[in-house]
Amino acid sequence: MRESESPFHSSTAAMRFPVPLIEGRLVRRYKRFLADVTLADGTMVTAHCANPGAMLGLNAEGFRVLVSPSTNPTRKLGFSWELVEAELPGGLQWVGINTARPNALVAEAFRENRLAPLAGYETLRPEVAYGKASRVDFLASGGGLPPCHVEVKNCHLMRRPGLAEFPDCKAARSARHMEELAGVVAAGGRAMLIVVIQMRAEAFDVARDIDPAFDRALRAALAAGVEAYAYTCAVGPEGVEIAEPVPILTSAAGSLRQNDVKMFKGGC
Repeated sequence: MRESESPFHSSTAAMRFPVPLIEGRLVRRYKRFLADVTLADGTMVTAHCANPGAMLGLNAEGFRVLVSPSTNPTRKLGFSWELVEAELPGGLQWVGINTARPNALVAEAFRENRLAPLAGYETLRPEVAYGKASRVDFLASGGGLPPCHVEVKNCHLMRRPGLAEFPDCKAARSARHMEELAGVVAAGGRAMLIVVIQMRAEAFDVARDIDPAFDRALRAALAAGVEAYAYTCAVGPEGVEIAEPVPILTSAAGSLRQNDVKMFKGGC
């Protein structure tokens, strides 16, 4: 593996990979949750791909990947696909593809007081029932503040330099989550969306050409008073952690600011 300076600033090891990752080359990703990988020693393994999305731009044959070996001897698949080194618009970078990690990343950043929108809250309880037979990712409470429903979305799509987008496929469930967050606000509560971008980026926007329904649902939620925040991540062979907030270009009014349009004019 090529050596580089660590992108991480946290002193904890919460989101460091518990065992060293193993390098390989992607052969194919199939049936959504499976990926064949050729390891450096020539061994072919099938890794679990914890990602239900299309993974646009991230699943080409021959891409350099990092997989984590399982420590559970009874597990059917002995490896999990964690990172891919992708040639994205703007340059080569490591991208986290494991969609099971963002919730843990948010919980870690909350414990370390690195999420300004949730400053003052004392607890962050996961998987709390609400809405129409749904569960919100987190419910923040305590500190004399009103409870806050927090929905977390993973993001790893980049089609224009610096611009992260979500979703990369139809996301009907995510659209429903936005409607339910809007319902929380309508009932007098506080609700927010946190987008975890598992790569470097300069801004976030909805991929409205891929899923117009989610675009409408998010804009309606913003208009109703749902808060939205996006954070990039430091990603590397050591681990993944939330890094910096970036602006969200999606607006309730349905228009982009002129400066934002100029920033990303020209596409790929």
